[in-house]
Amino acid sequence: MKQKPDPRAPGAQAPEIVHGLRAGLAVFARRPDDVLAVSYGREARRDLETLMRWAAARRVPCHELRDDELERIAHTKNHEGLCLHTRPRAWLGTNELADMLVRTRGAAIALERVRNPYNIGAIVRSAAFFGLDAALLGAPAPHPGLPPDAVRVAEGGAEQLDFSRTTDLPDTLARLRARGITIVGGESDAAANVFGFAFKRPVVLVLGHEREGLSERAKAQCDALVAIPGAGTVGSLNVSIAASVLLAEVVRENLLGKNPSPASPAPAAPAAQPARPPAGPPRGRPPRRR
Repeated sequence: MKQKPDPRAPGAQAPEIVHGLRAGLAVFARRPDDVLAVSYGREARRDLETLMRWAAARRVPCHELRDDELERIAHTKNHEGLCLHTRPRAWLGTNELADMLVRTRGAAIALERVRNPYNIGAIVRSAAFFGLDAALLGAPAPHPGLPPDAVRVAEGGAEQLDFSRTTDLPDTLARLRARGITIVGGESDAAANVFGFAFKRPVVLVLGHEREGLSERAKAQCDALVAIPGAGTVGSLNVSIAASVLLAEVVRENLLGKNPSPASPAPAAPAAQPARPPAGPPRGRPPRRR
C-alpha cells in the first residue's frame, strides 16, 4: 500500500508545487486531502469556482495572485493561472508494483534515463489515455522524481497512474521478470514488428534515453524487443511519439474488446415482387353453354 508522507513529521519532504490548470484540477479531483494551499490568477477564477468553495469550507489557504507572483512559485511562466502546494506524491515500492501488476494482469511503462520533462509528461499523458496502470521511472541517484513541468504537460494524466522509481532500472526489471511479468523493450532497430505483436500480460513496456535508447543491461532483461516500422528516411521517432504508438499496441486487444467495431449492416432483403393476378380462362373460343 502506498504510504503518504506526513509533512509535519521530522525529516519529512517539503511540499510539492503542482502548476497548470488541468494538472492542478486533477490533483484536487483525485487526492484533495493532499492540497495544502491554492494560488491562482484572475483569469482562471471561472474554472476554479468549485476548488475555491472547497478551500474556503476546509480553511485551506487560497489566494489570488498576479502573474509574476505565480511565476515565482511555479518557477516558470507556464503556470496556466494555477499553482497548488501539495503533500509529496506517494510512490510504490518495487514489490508493491509487482503485486499490483500480477493481481490485475496490468500494464505499465518504464523509462530508462528519459530526461526531458516534456517527453516524460507526454508519455505519462499517453499512458493515462490508453489506460495503463503504472509508470516506472529509472534514472541515476538521487532518486528520480516527476518534474513539475512533466506533471503539467501530462494534463492530469499523472493522477491516473501509480508511480514507482528506481536508480537501477535493469535490476528492477529483473525482479519484475522473476514475478512472471513480461518485459518488452522498444528499440528502433529491433527485428520484431510491434504491429501485431502479442503482448502477454502482465507486461511492462520499456523505453530508453532520447538519443542512446535502452542500455545493454536493460535489453538483457527484456523478453522481446519490438520496433515501429517506418519508411527508412528518418531513423527513429521522438521517444514520446514512439511511446504513443507502442502503447496503442500494448492495449489494442483490450480496447477492441471493450469497444468492438460496429457490425456491418446485413444486406437488405430483396424487394418483394408484386403478386401476379389470378390466371383467367384459357384464350380461344368461349366455353360452350349447355
